[in-house]
Amino acid sequence: MTFESAVFIKRTRSDKMEQSLPLLSAIVPGRRLAHITTLIVVCGALILSEAAAAQEGHPGSTQTAPPSELNVNWLYGAYVPKDVPLEPLTGSKRWHLYLRQTFLTSGVYAKTAAFAIADHLDNSPPEWDGGFDGFGKRLASRYGQFAIQNTFSAAGNALLRYEPRYERCRCSGTWPRVRHALVRNFVTYNETERERRPQIAMYGAAMGAGMISSTWKPGDPSPWTEGYRSVITQVAFGSFANVVGEFAPEILSLLGKKPKP
Repeated sequence: MTFESAVFIKRTRSDKMEQSLPLLSAIVPGRRLAHITTLIVVCGALILSEAAAAQEGHPGSTQTAPPSELNVNWLYGAYVPKDVPLEPLTGSKRWHLYLRQTFLTSGVYAKTAAFAIADHLDNSPPEWDGGFDGFGKRLASRYGQFAIQNTFSAAGNALLRYEPRYERCRCSGTWPRVRHALVRNFVTYNETERERRPQIAMYGAAMGAGMISSTWKPGDPSPWTEGYRSVITQVAFGSFANVVGEFAPEILSLLGKKPKP
């Protein structure tokens, strides 16, 4: 092989590598998102499973929650109707609720699509283009973040034996009910279902999921900034969802639909 031929081959290979870099940069974040999300969801699910199994053997968990207490709405999530007593969930029901809220209910996909559309219209992050490919990345990113957040939250609540559902206010009057809905976005109950505790697992999950999402987003975003944004989103969307869930029976009646219990 002549010297000129060797130089030509080297340049050709270099040109091909440079041409492939944009493709690799598009593929790697997607793989990283899938790998990180899968790893965390599996590990979190194992922790939840162990916590649920431990709770099954706990003396205070012998009472089984009625099936009606596992209501999950596509918009505002898991809730307990006003006329149903608030009793602690067993470990197996916590596991079932996690599966429904993370994978088996249309709400998580509707929420993912809504946030992905908002990100797409806002061109966030700008490194992802405005076409179908960019929207697909934003959709996958949002679902990965929500799945991680749900996993952290469910596992944390199971370990702490905190209540993961929203219970409609036993009170009457518009403002007391609104106040109850807003306050419940920041506090929950421990295993007594009477003593209030801060929503440590829920907001810790939001912070953690936001920070982890920075590992696959382009532009090297700050983990703390992404975590902060995720917490703010939880404050806003959680408050909105609780208020809608509180007044859902009245809203459905106004729309001419028969409300669920």
